[in-house]
Amino acid sequence: MEQREKFSSHLGFLLISAGCAIGLGNVYRFPIITGAYGGGLFVLIYLAFLLILGIPVMCCELSVGRASQRSIASSFEKLEKPGQKWHFMKYLGIGGNYLLMMCYTTIAGWMLLYFGKYLFNTGIMDVPAAELGAHFGQTVGNTGLIIGTTFATILICFLVCSLGLQKGVERITKYMMLALFALIIGLAIYCCTLSGAGEGLKFYLIPNFENMKDVDLFTVITAAMGQSFFTLSVGIGSIAIFGSYISKDRSLMGEAVTITGLDTFIALASGFIIFPACFTFLGGVNVDASSVGASFLFTTLSSIFNSMGAVTGRIIGSLFFLFMIFAAYSTVIAVFENIISFWLELTNLKRWQICLINIGLMMVLSLPAIFSLNIWSGAAIPGIGGFLDMEDFIVSNLLLPFGSVMYVLFCTTRYGWGWKNFEGEVNTGNGLKFPKWIRYYMTFVLPVIILALMVYSIVGKFI
Repeated sequence: MEQREKFSSHLGFLLISAGCAIGLGNVYRFPIITGAYGGGLFVLIYLAFLLILGIPVMCCELSVGRASQRSIASSFEKLEKPGQKWHFMKYLGIGGNYLLMMCYTTIAGWMLLYFGKYLFNTGIMDVPAAELGAHFGQTVGNTGLIIGTTFATILICFLVCSLGLQKGVERITKYMMLALFALIIGLAIYCCTLSGAGEGLKFYLIPNFENMKDVDLFTVITAAMGQSFFTLSVGIGSIAIFGSYISKDRSLMGEAVTITGLDTFIALASGFIIFPACFTFLGGVNVDASSVGASFLFTTLSSIFNSMGAVTGRIIGSLFFLFMIFAAYSTVIAVFENIISFWLELTNLKRWQICLINIGLMMVLSLPAIFSLNIWSGAAIPGIGGFLDMEDFIVSNLLLPFGSVMYVLFCTTRYGWGWKNFEGEVNTGNGLKFPKWIRYYMTFVLPVIILALMVYSIVGKFI
């Protein structure tokens, strides 16, 4: 195994860890699901669940990573007691990382493609709003084109990782994340100057039960739980790996709060872009839960850009999809780094050799998701969809919540690492300390909430 690298700066750790959590779910799914489930009231419930679900689970995962100084490949094995079987979690974790990337790299490739459409003015600005859905279908149905953008994403992100933690992942992701923050702030400021910004922000920020006339409160609550939980990418070791790279001079509670804060900032800021634009160019929000999906980004939002005029629309569209590339690639690079660390710990291969092997492996593994959009489009599971939807469903509805429950139980019960060890690790260093009263909530209540959410999300797919 190669000597373990460390981050060169605390800022690098924060931005890369936030980059893993920040992804496409933040910048398109959050505002759209907010529109589908009532606006301001959904946002309020979502923020509450970030506090009671997201931060405690992230603290567990960071603690396991830092205490073990390992990835999910051997972190449980190092910390568990003799005879325990927690190390079997490595199979769930690495499987989840690969499965996530099988679909995520394809969608990230779409961002690259649409960025090119607006940047080089390939005719997207001339497509009528009513035909943007068909245009998107034709675009993703072009097998060769999607293979090209997916493979380009895989090559670019593994190339970054091949340079090493400091010279590649940290240096490039740091600049990428800073650019992402600059882009979203700039776009949000611009959209807040639009004529319909006031009404859009009122819908977005002020809780109003009238906006929930088409959905019940329980559905809004479970949707908010799901979004708050899944947005942080906890449960499959993607966050733990970055805990293993940091020193013990800062408490992990403070780090988890900062990462969650950065993640939440991006999600909330995206709403300051989309809702003013929707109320200005579309006359309001016209979305329901069934339309919360990738196609919304390339239909409704494209119609907004096209309505801004030939020059302005092209500039804003290009900047928006560049921002989307940064959001997507930051997550891909972070997960690829976790995959590489897994291989480094279990083999004697060099980092560049592991990258070469996994470039070929990921290219093959991404094909089912690509083909599900065209030549395999007829193959679908009732209630779920094709391969792309199935891969996303397994990760989001099964692996992430189940893995999170395992991390929580491992850290809080005597059958795992135990509360005393967890508390000592999470509170080591300067900063916020983990409150003692939270022990019983994390041991007995939090796992039940997560499992209930998992069961509800699964049952909801088939009813």
